[in-house]
Amino acid sequence: MRLTTLCYIEKDDSYLMLHRTKKPGDISKDMWIGVGGHLEERESPAECLLREVKEETGLTLTSYRLRGIVTFLSDEAEGEYMFLYTADAFEGELTECEEGDLQFVNKKELHKLYFWTGDEIFLKLIRENHPFFELKLEYRGKTLKRAVLDGRELELLDILSEEFEVTGLTRERSIVHELGTWHRTSHVWVIRRKEQGFDVLLQKRSRNKDSFPGCYDISSAGHIPAGEDFTESAVRELREELGIQVAPQELYLIGVHKGTCDTSFRGTPFRNYEYSHVYIYDGTGLDTRQLKLQEEEVESVRWLDYEEGSAALFDGSIENCVFQEEWEMLKEYTVHAMRK
Repeated sequence: MRLTTLCYIEKDDSYLMLHRTKKPGDISKDMWIGVGGHLEERESPAECLLREVKEETGLTLTSYRLRGIVTFLSDEAEGEYMFLYTADAFEGELTECEEGDLQFVNKKELHKLYFWTGDEIFLKLIRENHPFFELKLEYRGKTLKRAVLDGRELELLDILSEEFEVTGLTRERSIVHELGTWHRTSHVWVIRRKEQGFDVLLQKRSRNKDSFPGCYDISSAGHIPAGEDFTESAVRELREELGIQVAPQELYLIGVHKGTCDTSFRGTPFRNYEYSHVYIYDGTGLDTRQLKLQEEEVESVRWLDYEEGSAALFDGSIENCVFQEEWEMLKEYTVHAMRK
């Protein structure tokens, strides 16, 4: 494991970024990154920082701060322990860099650049003034496969193309919702048949959720972790959220839904762009008193007659986060199925 420094120099709400285009054999070829380099023998991280910044940019830092340590692991290069800094004051004028082109880039525009997707995580931590942190990033090729913050696994989601195909790249969940990235989810509606019509099981989201706290929602739903498929995720979410054990063949796929929502919660923007497989599970005879609710996700559940719900959910009588067009998909399927 090599020891390196990485620094983001601030000026007028921008960071000095290095577009790495000139260095042969560079694992970060054509990417945008901060400035820094490897520690030399008997050199401290701070000494390395000051030297590398001077060599690469011509600037002399006069105010800087160590923000965290990033463990970088790749199947294509030797691992690194990176001492991550920000700097907010400097002297001198920018000079040409032998490794690429230097440019101050507005922080709000950084996501448009081509860089390691794990960098988004530590840049977000820095922006939120997170206390000193330890972040581990594991890559296969240019795809982020694992991220661990202060010993806690972070949730990574597959990034979708404009055609809703998996691109092979991943992004951390909170950043997906910050940027409005299309991602995959699985939705399972649990129903029970009656002599006239059918009921739908709704879950009430925990009040500690980061989005739509305390709202009624789909019976069971969840983001699909990177590398997992729709049905696998649906089966797992049913088990984890409600304690319902099902086989994949017990779920009936009724369609695909593309849902969008732009709002905010607790002062944080929330942009949800989800591509969902929608399933039905026939829970006729299900005793909800026997369910094992996942406390951090689900506060309670209730059965709601479909026809009554068609009014109450969408006239404001029941606080919820259900997509109306998805709700209407249930009627089309159940009417057809009950005629059999």
